[in-house]
Amino acid sequence: MSVSELTLFVLRIGFLLLLWLFIFGIVYALRSDLFGQRVRKLSADAAAAPTTPPAFQTPVAAAGASAAAAAAPTEQLSRPKAPVTPAATGKATAHNTGRLVITSGPKAGTEFPLGTDPITIGRSSDSSLVIRDDYTSTHHARLMLWNDEWMIQDLDSTNGTFLAGTRVTVPTPVQLGTTVKIGATSFELRR
Repeated sequence: MSVSELTLFVLRIGFLLLLWLFIFGIVYALRSDLFGQRVRKLSADAAAAPTTPPAFQTPVAAAGASAAAAAAPTEQLSRPKAPVTPAATGKATAHNTGRLVITSGPKAGTEFPLGTDPITIGRSSDSSLVIRDDYTSTHHARLMLWNDEWMIQDLDSTNGTFLAGTRVTVPTPVQLGTTVKIGATSFELRR
């Protein structure tokens, strides 16, 4: 083989490797979009740590968290349902919020009772609230209780989660009657 033939052979092999890297990159991007990102398991130490970030803990909330958690199931059972008030204001807590109401989108008018468990929202069939929408990610957002207050967390979705028109980047408290928009679906937390 002469030098020019060797150079041509090396360039062909290099181009072939580059082409295969490009194909694997496309397959990886499609897989993560269709099936979501892998969920990482927490170590035993991380699982035992409190789930409330330090920014949301207050001395009063930290001291009374265990007492509130012990009293919550009893209060949930005895709490009467309040009338529908879409324009209600104030913090959405486990004590004053009883349902999630979809206000727009394919499932408009649907209501879901709220407990104390986190609600995952997305296209995946293992989500608590499944939204089949081109603008909703597989695992889009999570609605959860932190210190007895409902919070919305975006799970690194492609199109974002919006609370009252503002994109959510960190876990954010949800007010009663405030619109949360995920893809083409909007919902509110109500009494």
